[in-house]
Amino acid sequence: MAKSLTGRHFLKEQDFTPGEWRDLLDLTGELKGARKAGAERQLLGGMNLALIFEKTSTRTRSAFEVAAHQQGAHVTQMDGNSSQLGHKESPADTARVLSRLFDGIEYRGAHQSTVETIARHSGVPVWNGLTDEWHPTQSLCDMFTMREASGLDDHDIAYAYVGDARFNVGCSLLIGGALLGMDVRIVAPEKLLPPAEVVATARRIAAGTGARITLTEDLDGVKGCQFLHTDIWVSMGEPESVWTERILLLRDYQVNAALLDRTGVSEVKFMHCLPAYHNRDTEVGEAVHSRFGLPELEVTDEVFESPASIVFDQAENRMHSIKAILVATLT
Repeated sequence: MAKSLTGRHFLKEQDFTPGEWRDLLDLTGELKGARKAGAERQLLGGMNLALIFEKTSTRTRSAFEVAAHQQGAHVTQMDGNSSQLGHKESPADTARVLSRLFDGIEYRGAHQSTVETIARHSGVPVWNGLTDEWHPTQSLCDMFTMREASGLDDHDIAYAYVGDARFNVGCSLLIGGALLGMDVRIVAPEKLLPPAEVVATARRIAAGTGARITLTEDLDGVKGCQFLHTDIWVSMGEPESVWTERILLLRDYQVNAALLDRTGVSEVKFMHCLPAYHNRDTEVGEAVHSRFGLPELEVTDEVFESPASIVFDQAENRMHSIKAILVATLT
């Protein structure tokens, strides 16, 4: 692994060159292979990492913890109730304190400006575990999962993100694929496409990498894709008026068997960053059913539970790709 990432922050995809992004993917594969072969070497022994979760987390939290422990590092968890961040102490002051005590800081919260501020004032690497605008640990994992599942060169991989693409996952998948020269499709209603500045950044990167960038409302945009991605449509706490508008906009963009068939790819795979509302077994799923009579939202249970679904391979790979980020920036 090139030493160019030592001491670097991991805040958003476009902070990295295409070569650096590929290096991280290659390192993910090396570390996963070593772990599976029982040959992993601990490279982070004696290090201490601060993990700040202002937003709740299952996969990101677990992946950071397990990756750190497997590499010999210790972690300290903090949340809105166990730290002063944003309440009695500014992000800048928090960063200056924690970077005197820890070797690295992870932050998961609402605002990209918060993690950027922490990074500016930190003397150690800072990693973005999710903000409203970007989810780079997820997109790195997703790029690796598509490589692994297809066995194709990056340039030969075609995928579509289907649904509400305005926020972190849609934007991160757009930029991450552009860095690797992939065939990237965003299939969404016009009102739910990524911000213009994100699209402009993706096109600028694509001009240098040969990536193909397509944004369309037409469901035929999935034709030829080996992978279909989506994310949740609604969140608990949003007003019912938002739910109604969102569902009306997105109901034709549900990932179902017909949409998989529309790709024309017999071995098409389904991906989701999770959690997914594919049945009524959650509070949100039951609430949507009671209000709108829908048993499923962004993906049908048929697709989610089918052989086409690689969502749990994807979830496992969060740990391997996060481990690569830790090793690359701390050693």
